[in-house]
Amino acid sequence: MDIQATPKVKLIIGLIYAKDSELGSCEDHLQNVFGSIETISPEYNFDITDYYESEMGKGLKRRFISFERLINADELAEVKRLTNVIEINYSRNLGRSINLDPGYLDMDKFVLASAKYGRQKIYLSKGIYADPTLYFFKKAFHAHDWSFPDFSKGIYDDYFILVRRHYKQQIKAL
Repeated sequence: MDIQATPKVKLIIGLIYAKDSELGSCEDHLQNVFGSIETISPEYNFDITDYYESEMGKGLKRRFISFERLINADELAEVKRLTNVIEINYSRNLGRSINLDPGYLDMDKFVLASAKYGRQKIYLSKGIYADPTLYFFKKAFHAHDWSFPDFSKGIYDDYFILVRRHYKQQIKAL
């Protein structure tokens, strides 16, 4: 039986943050842990849900960052556990000021890490699940029925296509 190497994937971390958060400091922290940042998405309004408002306030923003170094796909659970610890450094009295959502992109999909069970989620290890969020088909990203509403609306598709282009070049060079 031929054992294949663990696939190399592109690490992407989504950040949801309050206007007065320590965003720059957090991005520096992430870079110290995961290596050089390759791309930073535009800043998006995160107003599709009020899920985080009681903890983080109103007027939330979202952005994504990708990293130059590829990771092994099986590192996703550990990355999620690390980002959970990093979030604690950016907490205030009411809770977090920054929410970190790590995931990975390969040629066919974008997968988020989650600490919450869901029927579509695949258990990885130590309480962390993989949540298939987007799939790539016919030159475009598409959401699954269960994908979060902001991903379903295609708001971030241009950014993910850009990151996929970078990833494709890296994979070819390997």
